[in-house]
Amino acid sequence: MRSIVPRLAALGMATVLVAAACGNDSGSTPTAASGEPSTTTTTPVDVPAVNVRLDEVTRLDRPTALAYRNGSDDVFVAEQSGRVRRISAERQGDFELDERPLLDISSEVSDEGERGLLGLAFSPDGRQLYVHFTDNAGDTQVVRYDVTNQGVDTTSRTVVFTTSQPFANHNGGQLAFGPDGYLYIGLGDGGGAGDPEGNAQDPTSPLGKVLRIDPDGALGDAGYAIPVDNPFADGNGGAPEVWLWGLRNPWRFSFDRSTGDLWVADVGQQEIEEITLLRAGDPSVPGANLGWPYLEGTRPYGEGTGTAPDGLVAPVFEYTHDPGCSIIGGFVYRGEAIADLVGTYVFGDWCDPALRTLRVTDDGAVGSGELGPRVNRLTGFGEDNRGEVWVLSADGGVYRLVPA
Repeated sequence: MRSIVPRLAALGMATVLVAAACGNDSGSTPTAASGEPSTTTTTPVDVPAVNVRLDEVTRLDRPTALAYRNGSDDVFVAEQSGRVRRISAERQGDFELDERPLLDISSEVSDEGERGLLGLAFSPDGRQLYVHFTDNAGDTQVVRYDVTNQGVDTTSRTVVFTTSQPFANHNGGQLAFGPDGYLYIGLGDGGGAGDPEGNAQDPTSPLGKVLRIDPDGALGDAGYAIPVDNPFADGNGGAPEVWLWGLRNPWRFSFDRSTGDLWVADVGQQEIEEITLLRAGDPSVPGANLGWPYLEGTRPYGEGTGTAPDGLVAPVFEYTHDPGCSIIGGFVYRGEAIADLVGTYVFGDWCDPALRTLRVTDDGAVGSGELGPRVNRLTGFGEDNRGEVWVLSADGGVYRLVPA
């Protein structure tokens, strides 16, 4: 299996999600003083071949995201149209789709193009379900519901976060609770080509960001509180919710359940797809600027964006739009079924059916490979309560990654 180091990595539809958040809609390491990001380029790490296959569990209507609830082996899948479906774990490791949706908010959801029900997450204690969707006005909503073993209490509906969207694309969509217990929200730059409103580099805007909030600390009518260690927690210099900025469209990011590291896959525009690794405990992570639109990956983007400032965080891995077009971020595998895959990040691309792997050592060595299975129109990955990885396709397939 070939290995690729950062900078040298080159892996060369107007229906669901428009290329999974728009790879071309025009038609962590501090940088050096020049403003160009630097990467650690040691000897590439070898990524061994792993013999796996995809086990189709069920088929749904345009699945976009998958989550699990602590204390249960069931998994829950978002359909772009606005339904959350429960796949119940049965004896002998089998699964069965519940006929009745756990939640149906389709009347509230605009699901054309890149819009729709895009993300879901359960609170760490499993008592609340959070959904991230585009409403009928085209704006972003993050809404919370109470959950019991009997289902979702729809009367508990609470709007946690909302923001307007200037264009119909780059809605982001990811929701994830971090190991710190806070809720992380991914938002694209607002859409258009080249971030025309300058949102990604405006720390006062929620767009083009990963936000970090405390939904349990809310007081009064507020939907959330601000963690005191957020970089702009006092509102000076940026919006208090901002955790990361300089992003184009972080369609999917995930935390490594073993290390707490944050992996951010940011969808590129004309040439480059990129993955940034933000190590747990690194003091430079809060407020990290990932560079868009000064840079697309490690390359200067277009004209008129100006000189990139110092301190941008470089991706650990990037690849071109040959054959890819729109990165679909995944998870570091921490299950037990596929021993050779443990510690490996699994991801893919909307335009390339290959499932890809990435390993990054503590000293920054990077290696990339491929898994055997192929998935057309990949929309997302998920992990279950046991750390096993699931794969979603806009064609309807919901799969588990299993040993071959």
